[in-house]
Amino acid sequence: MQKINQKKTVEYLKAFYPDIRNDIANLSDRNNFAGIMQTTVDHIKNLLEQTKIQSVIRNVKRMNWIYNRGNSYVRYLIENIFIRSFESLKRKTNPQQWRFLYQEIPADFKTIYLEQTRKDHQLINRS
Repeated sequence: MQKINQKKTVEYLKAFYPDIRNDIANLSDRNNFAGIMQTTVDHIKNLLEQTKIQSVIRNVKRMNWIYNRGNSYVRYLIENIFIRSFESLKRKTNPQQWRFLYQEIPADFKTIYLEQTRKDHQLINRS
């Protein structure tokens, strides 16, 4: 199976995130793939503020679908912008919401998130 690149990823994201399709298209026109990833994170944060947990879960699973098919660059940006944002999502939810959301996060995303968190704690403890 051929890995999807950032250009194809943009097309999927426009389909998966109709509410922010124009923002994605504008950032894509400027070749700002990192900005597109941040826009999806901001969109998910907005959904959380509206307590649309099911929509958040659906969008996380869609990003996981892209991650599993993406080339190394797509995967790198998802890991370092999208998954890295989980800590912020955790802070925006109450403990019950976070437990519910966390149990729905795909296993590979959990593994990456836990590894990022572990490394962050190691860095903080060295300081």
